[in-house]
Amino acid sequence: MAYEFGFKEAQDYDAFFEKGRGKHCLDLEIELISALISPQPGKRLLDIGCGTGLSLEPFMDRGMNLTGLDPSPYMLDKAAERLGRQVDLHRGTAEDLPFEDNAFDTALMFFSLEFSDRPAKAIEEACRVAREQVVIGVHNWYAPQSMARRIKGFFSPDMYSHAQFFSVWELKIMMTSILGKVPVKWRTTLQFPLLSGRLIARVERFRLIQWSYFGGFIGMRIKPVPKFRTRPLVLKTRSHKINKPATGLALGLKVKE
Repeated sequence: MAYEFGFKEAQDYDAFFEKGRGKHCLDLEIELISALISPQPGKRLLDIGCGTGLSLEPFMDRGMNLTGLDPSPYMLDKAAERLGRQVDLHRGTAEDLPFEDNAFDTALMFFSLEFSDRPAKAIEEACRVAREQVVIGVHNWYAPQSMARRIKGFFSPDMYSHAQFFSVWELKIMMTSILGKVPVKWRTTLQFPLLSGRLIARVERFRLIQWSYFGGFIGMRIKPVPKFRTRPLVLKTRSHKINKPATGLALGLKVKE
């Protein structure tokens, strides 16, 4: 089962991104994710692990059909406050999505794959419900701030103590093992996590900079081969009685000696 955020964690999550360095990081991450998604009016977007709705809010004015899913009722309460009735919210886990095959055009996993206890299964489910693309945003294992979070977690456990971080290589290997050779596009941001401002934000947007393997945030887009959930069928058989041999057919026959 995926890690479920509690009430205090839902409050702290929003507070971190409201201003200062947290807002600077979120703006760069959402910008990268939005570029990978290429939002278009009428398209159906599912945010798996939508949290408090921060990752869905930027798409509300794009004319898209938005759906969010999260295992935490506290996160969903915050999302409902932020998004209102413009987004269809569901409670559930990434490993067992309550949606039909190819129900959405895009499936998004923004800071949720790290908290899944079965990330490969979560990706399989995302590919099953997404008709066109799956977009993933995760913390980078090799980023300096990720290393600092892991060290801090040994002494002062927090929500990141329950997370597993990924590298670009690990994600690619996982995608290949699950989907085979499918089109994959990736970029990173937050190359300078301790700095912020307009100049740093402009540098972060340079394409050459975003090809770094050490950025704090990895954005990856996968074009999956259509997947379908298969269910075993129960075969019903009818038992037929063996006919009794007809009697009286050989009564007129004589055996020659």
